[in-house]
Amino acid sequence: MAERVTDGEPLSRKVMNKLAVLRDIVADKKARDLKIYDVRGLTLLADVFVLCSVTSEPQMRAVASAAREEMKEAGFTPLRLEGTHRSGWLVADFGDVIFHVFREAAREFYDLDRLWADAPEVPESRIPALHKDHPER
Repeated sequence: MAERVTDGEPLSRKVMNKLAVLRDIVADKKARDLKIYDVRGLTLLADVFVLCSVTSEPQMRAVASAAREEMKEAGFTPLRLEGTHRSGWLVADFGDVIFHVFREAAREFYDLDRLWADAPEVPESRIPALHKDHPER
């Protein structure tokens, strides 16, 4: 469940660890245009939306599969998965973090970047390096 936030309040350690895993998946699978939006105070759905784009169905399958497997290994089981590699948009709900994987045309069509333009963007540089041996939740 999303947490209420006051201006400037940092994201929790658990959320930052989820973001670290997802950031590494996006980089490893060569997805592009990673955007991380802090949506606390704008919606009760989640604290953070993570968006990335892929260029092909095989790449979408690879990113989605890695997200399911690597997040589960880190202790973060998805609550719900929606979409298929053919639909152009996959969503993995990790509770306080929702991960969107788009084909480029679908991302342009749905334009979540514009929809959440009022949300502060979380720079990748703020996300700590992942310690794969001992992820702290």
